[in-house]
Amino acid sequence: MSFLSRKKLNEVPRDVDLSELERDSRYRIFSGGMKVFLTVVLTCFALFQLYASLSGRLPQQILRYGHLGFAISLAFIIYPTTKKSSRRTVNMLDVIFALAFLTVIGYFIGNFKALQLRAGEYTALDTVMAGLGVFLVLLACWRVVGPPIVIIASCFMIYGLMGARGLFAVQMPGFLAQRGYQLPRIITHLFITTEGVIGNPIGVCSTYIFLFILFGSCLEKTGIGQFFIDLANALAGWAVGGPAKVAVLSSALQGTVSGSSVANTVSTGSFTIPLMKSLGYEPEFAGAVEAAASTGGQIMPPVMGSAAFLIAESVGIPYSQLMLVALIPALLYFSGIWIMVDFEARRKGLKGLPREKLPPAKPLLLQKGHLVLPLAAIIYFMLSGFTITRSALWGIMIAALVPFLRKSTWVSPKQILEALPLAARNIVSVATACSTAGIIVGMVTLTGLGQRIGGGMFQVVGGNVFLGLMCAMITSLVLGMGVSTTSNYIITSTVAAPILIHLGIPLLAAHMFCFYFGIIADITPPVALAAYAGSAIAKGNPFRTGVNASKLAIAAFLVPYMFALDPKLIMIDGTFLEALPMILTALVGLFGIGGGLIGYINAPIESYWRLLMIAGGVGLLIPGMTSDLIGAAVILAVYFFTRRKKSGE
Repeated sequence: MSFLSRKKLNEVPRDVDLSELERDSRYRIFSGGMKVFLTVVLTCFALFQLYASLSGRLPQQILRYGHLGFAISLAFIIYPTTKKSSRRTVNMLDVIFALAFLTVIGYFIGNFKALQLRAGEYTALDTVMAGLGVFLVLLACWRVVGPPIVIIASCFMIYGLMGARGLFAVQMPGFLAQRGYQLPRIITHLFITTEGVIGNPIGVCSTYIFLFILFGSCLEKTGIGQFFIDLANALAGWAVGGPAKVAVLSSALQGTVSGSSVANTVSTGSFTIPLMKSLGYEPEFAGAVEAAASTGGQIMPPVMGSAAFLIAESVGIPYSQLMLVALIPALLYFSGIWIMVDFEARRKGLKGLPREKLPPAKPLLLQKGHLVLPLAAIIYFMLSGFTITRSALWGIMIAALVPFLRKSTWVSPKQILEALPLAARNIVSVATACSTAGIIVGMVTLTGLGQRIGGGMFQVVGGNVFLGLMCAMITSLVLGMGVSTTSNYIITSTVAAPILIHLGIPLLAAHMFCFYFGIIADITPPVALAAYAGSAIAKGNPFRTGVNASKLAIAAFLVPYMFALDPKLIMIDGTFLEALPMILTALVGLFGIGGGLIGYINAPIESYWRLLMIAGGVGLLIPGMTSDLIGAAVILAVYFFTRRKKSGE
């Protein structure tokens, strides 16, 4: 028996109620016939998803509606209305809400072909059903995820109702002015078209996010997950925050072959997030580490997402040269995450375990080394050109079979089957968040808000380079809510890149700037698909996971300004030797910013010292000798002050 089998690192005292700590743990606990009924429904949900993935016969709209129907109706049954509501029984109102949503989904699936033939000429009943669907989605999300994202989505809807032709005949000022829409137009757009609730976020959720959550459930139920926890701790458990650092490294390496932030999150996160939680990291931080690191995979050569190939073609350089240009910013990005993970571990006292208390790596590998096959298989299939979905399906099958290769790792078939309802229950929270994110996406596409913000803000830029960069960043982030990275790059490079070039920023640097911020939208709330995927595996709050991921990825918000203001960092009109001093000062700057944001270096830092650390770090990231010297002096002063204070205690 391994060390971690005897004593879980994240063991919680029996008198602690996890529902008091995690909103997603407030689900109802049933017994008897209700427990059996819920298990059957959850299993049917999982089997529906597997059938859709294996057959490929369902139209995307039907798949998304079916996924949403299961998830939202289950949300009303599984999660109580309030924190003080009973967690043992379901009240009649929740049953009514669940049945009402199933009725809505049944209506749209049953009338799928008729709705296509109407081509937007929706009936009054279509509109009523769509309105009820949007309301119930928001209500379920408020219950499961919390009010922040629901409030933000509601504000986007209100914006769509404002304008000359809107329900509220109040015109927004300046570039925010738009034609406005009536309520029926908005709710049918949000619930019937693929630009809203059943848009890209729920599409991602209903395909490979679910499959990788099922993959993770298989690892948990077959004991493979425990093996990876044991192995990781055997190799790195002695280090400060070891498993989190393993997560950063593995996600960076995974990014070199994938190029998809969400795919990276759900694939490597199936292993790394449980490892981080086992060490003592909070779910929202563990999910954020994986989401931030996985999002960085899109800027990590050699594969940086499909938009990178468009950059090479637009700028007219070989892709091999683009890889070299992207390498330094990518390394700085992951260095920033590594630094903050280390500080967080030191702040929380997560020192790892004494080596003598850890399971020896060699005997562990000899006894259970075959359990690594599911991970090896997924990597092999991805490298072989299989789709993410097919790779996940093979991984699930191998994870279910591999424990039977040796008697010491056998599990009962019942344990394997238990992975189905477990995965279905775990997807409910992320599906409700993704469906509400789809409302935001739908309003951005309907009103053209992204392009309006971009066009309007660039009118006030004038000749200010920094202001122009800020406008490009905001435009990319807003567009990133509603479109894919590739589409985001195409639009932003068309709207924003010419302005940046006109301001004196080199062509390649301008395009890279737009590309970077389009990617970071995947972890920037309120629509943060990679963070939602990470939170689903970590069983944490999606919105807070997105906030933590944005904080961890602070380098991604700062490094593009560095190479835009001084392109020598990415070896434009310069050599690596000329870029080296900038790299070193950037690392020191990220050290200061990381310490300030976490509130710890070699000891806890008071709030005013934290602000100084952040300011000093930013100073080192600003090109120029004067700012570098001031920033370095500030960081050194705070470092030695806290060190002296700690030694004096």
